[in-house]
Amino acid sequence: MCKDKACKNSFFSILKITGILLLMCGPAQAGEPQVFGDYTVHYNAFNTDTLQPKMAVAYNIVRSKNRGMITISVLKKTNSGNKPVRANIAISASNLTGQLRTFKVREINENSAIYYLSEFHVAHEEMLNFTLQILPEDSSQPMTVSFRQKFFTQ
Repeated sequence: MCKDKACKNSFFSILKITGILLLMCGPAQAGEPQVFGDYTVHYNAFNTDTLQPKMAVAYNIVRSKNRGMITISVLKKTNSGNKPVRANIAISASNLTGQLRTFKVREINENSAIYYLSEFHVAHEEMLNFTLQILPEDSSQPMTVSFRQKFFTQ
């Protein structure tokens, strides 16, 4: 975990920048928030070599062109604004040949931020069709987010 404020701010900045860049790629790419009633799910998928070394060490993430990472956060609309909420999250993905993979998810809970990370191996120009199964802890309605992401390793 990041111990100093500069590291945390850098981590959140890279996630925001990645999100903006992915949003510019169009609706079929990762990054476009999905709204489910009072909940909004934010997600991004990218290669871990884009992370700054200090952030990767702080979060125990392997930096590599051949490793992908997905970040997910769930926000709930309240009278006082959007609030991060804990959730049970399952991530799976299939490639274009139909091979299915499931991913281990880590929860990061830092002060007022709650988000989820998962890392995985990727090949050059590999296209993955992701499915996120999300159940916020204060809800009985599961949410499903599906998206496609292509990874480049060269």
